[in-house]
Amino acid sequence: MARLWLVEREYDDRNLISFVYATTDGTQQLRKELSATLLQQRSEPITAAIDADEDDLAPVDPDEQSRYATEAQSVAESHDPDDPI
Repeated sequence: MARLWLVEREYDDRNLISFVYATTDGTQQLRKELSATLLQQRSEPITAAIDADEDDLAPVDPDEQSRYATEAQSVAESHDPDDPI
């Protein structure tokens, strides 16, 4: 298991919201996509961190690794893993 921190949230024109969680070294990521409607209906909030199986992780583009590492470390320092964000 790996702990990942929320580093990016993107909205698109198809009413989908993408959440990107990354490791604090910025090398691994997990992307989740939810419809805005489903997100509003969820009883569980989006949290600052998630735990994921390492087999489910994807590598981060080398051009994004530094930014993801900085963001993941910042979120980890300022939030508890279960904090709604």
